[in-house]
Amino acid sequence: MSEILYCDNPEWKDITPIPQDDGPNPLVPIAYSREYADAMDYFRAVTRANEKSQRVLTLIQDVIDMNPAHYTVWNYRQQVLFSLNADLNQELDYIDEIAADQAKNYQVWHHRQVIVDRLNKGDRELPFINSILEEDSKNYHGWSYRQWVVKRFGLWDSELSYTDDLLVFDVRNNSAWNYRYYVLFNNPKTPSEELIQSEIKFTEKQIVLAPNNSSSWSYLKALHEKTNKSLNLIEPFLKQLVDTKVESPFLLSMYIDIYEQNAKQENTTIDPAALDMCKVLAEKLDTIREKYWNYKQGLLQKLNNT
Repeated sequence: MSEILYCDNPEWKDITPIPQDDGPNPLVPIAYSREYADAMDYFRAVTRANEKSQRVLTLIQDVIDMNPAHYTVWNYRQQVLFSLNADLNQELDYIDEIAADQAKNYQVWHHRQVIVDRLNKGDRELPFINSILEEDSKNYHGWSYRQWVVKRFGLWDSELSYTDDLLVFDVRNNSAWNYRYYVLFNNPKTPSEELIQSEIKFTEKQIVLAPNNSSSWSYLKALHEKTNKSLNLIEPFLKQLVDTKVESPFLLSMYIDIYEQNAKQENTTIDPAALDMCKVLAEKLDTIREKYWNYKQGLLQKLNNT
């Protein structure tokens, strides 16, 4: 932050500040701090004059220190950087410094993406993202940015193993499961049958460890649907869980999906077991979604009338 106000700084005496115009009778004027109002008055002036200089970068940094979510300020910073042909690696250093405190600030992530895209190299990015996800493994912006980086620079090779480590630490990390699916099916290289089978075995192992985790169940189902495999192939695994006395709403839900699939494909009536399972879910295993399971039971009964 500048030690003195811009209006008192002789280096800015050539600029006439432009105060914020809230109209003649603002209903609820925002009580900006004196420092922020002063900096923004000068920011409006330099943008109107289209000034792109080192001192403008300093001004912008002061504004960002006070309001790091100001999209217009970030956007103008990019214009100034590119106009000055600034060292963009130094700009990444700057983002590194503020990222820890602004890890959930979309503007920071977007700015970094613009800079990295301009640099046309992503060698710093995965370590940077890793450092953020180590603090918050479910940071939405971090995962979204990781998808862009991996696709932009073709960094697919070690990403499945990266999520292996995260899921060992927390099998309920839905973000890691979603990203695993992204890596598997957005990689330009189509996954082999061997890899798909490996993924199925990996997921089944995680379900055994945490049978009430919805993420792993969703991933298992998605693997079969994406690769056009019949859900019937999951039945032997489900039987293993039943035999070991596992009670999970997701176990019954998967059985219901299988019964529904079979009824539709074979144009037959729904197995009565599916209706019984809906009742068990509504009344015992998943009461928080009682209305949904009663509704689902009604839909399945309609299959018997078509």
